[in-house]
Amino acid sequence: MSYREGKSHSLSHPEPLEAGMITGKKIRLRKKRLADATDDYTWQTDPELVCLDASPLLTITFHQYLSAYASEMHYSSSTRHAFAIETPGGKHIGNCLYYNINKTKGEAELGIMIGDQDYWDKGYGTDTVITLLNYIFQETDLKRIYLKTLNLNHRAQRCFEKCGFTSYGYINRDGYNFSLMEIHRKQWEKQQSKKDNAD
Repeated sequence: MSYREGKSHSLSHPEPLEAGMITGKKIRLRKKRLADATDDYTWQTDPELVCLDASPLLTITFHQYLSAYASEMHYSSSTRHAFAIETPGGKHIGNCLYYNINKTKGEAELGIMIGDQDYWDKGYGTDTVITLLNYIFQETDLKRIYLKTLNLNHRAQRCFEKCGFTSYGYINRDGYNFSLMEIHRKQWEKQQSKKDNAD
């Protein structure tokens, strides 16, 4: 998924807000709802957003999209966990997930998109990544989280670096060049230790 965001801050431990919800400093993560379909369709038919996401522009009608969306919500997956990103006031501003979960290897891929452009460059994306990483490393046995971002998206790469990710290579897929980044549990634990000592 794409990432368009600027400012960052130190790591924070997510605290449960209510059942199935995780909160960071600026955002909270919750399970996806059928009501999210309208926003998701808008974002997936926005040329600028899909370009950042290196994905094809959605061309089906909203009715078709909603039907598939509703059907997908009935099926749970052990290899994919998606969350809606919302403000403390409950405004849906984007989505994030960890997927391609491989329990044998202890790893998964991370994706994020801040779809509402009013929330770009204001720290919401960084807080989302930090909050999701904290949740993953605190609540699962996964040892490595990786992602890919377009080579030209230097802003995203700088921000992921601030969240603890390091580069480990490049890949060309479907005509797009991606930078590959990762963070290991031990790296995350060191960051937590530094934060605790600073506090």
